[in-house]
Amino acid sequence: MDSKEFLTALELVAKEKGIDKELIFEAIEASLVSACKKHFGTSQNIKVDMNRETGEVKCFTQKTIVETVEDPQLEISLDMARIANPNYVVGDIVDIEVTPKNFGRISAQTAKQVVVQKFREAEREILFNQYITKEREVVTAIVQRKERRNVIVQMGKIDAVLAANEQIPGEQYNFMDRVKVYVLEVKQTTKGPQIFVSRTHPELVKRLFEQEVPEVHDGTVEIKSIAREAGSRTKIAVYSKNENVDALGACVGQNGYRVNVIVSELGGEKIDVINWSEDPREFIAAALSPSKVLEVKLNEAEQSAKIVVPDHQLSLAIGKEGQNARLSAKLTGWRIDIKSETQARETNFLADEEPVAEEVEIAEAAEELDALEAIDAIETAEEAVEE
Repeated sequence: MDSKEFLTALELVAKEKGIDKELIFEAIEASLVSACKKHFGTSQNIKVDMNRETGEVKCFTQKTIVETVEDPQLEISLDMARIANPNYVVGDIVDIEVTPKNFGRISAQTAKQVVVQKFREAEREILFNQYITKEREVVTAIVQRKERRNVIVQMGKIDAVLAANEQIPGEQYNFMDRVKVYVLEVKQTTKGPQIFVSRTHPELVKRLFEQEVPEVHDGTVEIKSIAREAGSRTKIAVYSKNENVDALGACVGQNGYRVNVIVSELGGEKIDVINWSEDPREFIAAALSPSKVLEVKLNEAEQSAKIVVPDHQLSLAIGKEGQNARLSAKLTGWRIDIKSETQARETNFLADEEPVAEEVEIAEAAEELDALEAIDAIETAEEAVEE
């Protein structure tokens, strides 16, 4: 391939890959400088110029004009410099062509290597820019293979890693299965973008609701908080500023259609949708659904709540292995203590833990009064005996 053919091919490929052609020329020149220094020695100042129109390459050694030459490798006398150009003065830099005879072959090989390297770098950059926009989004991926405990899934042109701790417990991942994953992170590496995805992240549920429920997607219904134990159960609190919109109904859908689509995508994971309230008592009571709540007493200083439920619903409120209470606490941000109606009555559960200061003072005063009266009684009895 001659110089013109090379330049034509370079221009076409650079345009196709979206690379600035000038960057490639500069990279080729920088590589050729290294090649020249190997030929002439690294002590010289070498400059390489590649003609952008013809592709011709020339090599120059650069020398500084001085009155008295001390280092011939880097300096040239004023008299010698003025042979080439009488306008030179001391301190100017002179370019002296030193292009080797076989430099055309060297430059062709170097140019090819540089172009290939630049194209690879550009492809990596293009891919990274393409996938970095997917971060914190939900995408559909195709299961490819398993590597130890990790699952490798395909996202378009590149593979992503579904780590063991990001997999739903008990979920099977078979070759060519299509799964929706949440993109945790996109990292740039020397081998190209590296992507990490999740099936357990709470945001996966939120993004699925955004895809499935138009009112969530357009912001009419807002997802206030999510508590999730992947593969088992999720609680999600929803709210709408529009009084004419039923936030819970919009998310559940007619006959539960919308929420069931998400449940199916998550392999049967149960999803409780509840109405969010700015009143902590109402919010906590709703969060403990499906259990009925009789009373909620808050301790705002400790961000804790005492809950009383009907006797026959205590196990329902707590849930299997404490899951319902645990998820409700995560969802609301309040520490929750649950008792049955009978337990609350027998233990005086809702009473203040410490008497207020005024009550303590009254009690102490009463004790002092009783003591004084007892002393008076003893003194009176003693006087009666003496008489």
